[in-house]
Amino acid sequence: MPDANDRIAIRRLGEADRGGWLALWRGYLDFYRAEVPDSTTELTFARLRDQDAGMLGLVAVDGEDRPIGLAHLVFHAATWSATSSCYLEDLFVGRARRGGEVARALIDAVYATARDRGSDRVYWHTQQFNAPARSLYDTVATPTSLIVYEHVLAPTDGR
Repeated sequence: MPDANDRIAIRRLGEADRGGWLALWRGYLDFYRAEVPDSTTELTFARLRDQDAGMLGLVAVDGEDRPIGLAHLVFHAATWSATSSCYLEDLFVGRARRGGEVARALIDAVYATARDRGSDRVYWHTQQFNAPARSLYDTVATPTSLIVYEHVLAPTDGR
């Protein structure tokens, strides 16, 4: 008989998820060797929880309603379409549940959410070295030939 912790569900991020989400968020940042100020983390959680600034958070939860994975979506207008696009900015599954169906379930929920919101596409970026994730992504989406360029803007002092 399957254990209750083997079951997963995907739902919108809520205030009660703060502690579990924070542990996953920190794991995600550690994976990418990134640092984000606490104030940005708090703002991010609020935006995702409140569906503010075009953002929406999803969590995968186990049978005891504990977050075990996250997906962060950003909806935006596009110049090449009359409908919105959905950018899957972050996808992460806690180490104990990787390699199973959690990531696929999150992606399926992202697709359903984007469809419900009228988006005509979902897209995301990943690191070249992230082979385990890429093996899943290759089965649920089509890689493109685009290369991402980035220029980080220095903060201004109002001048």
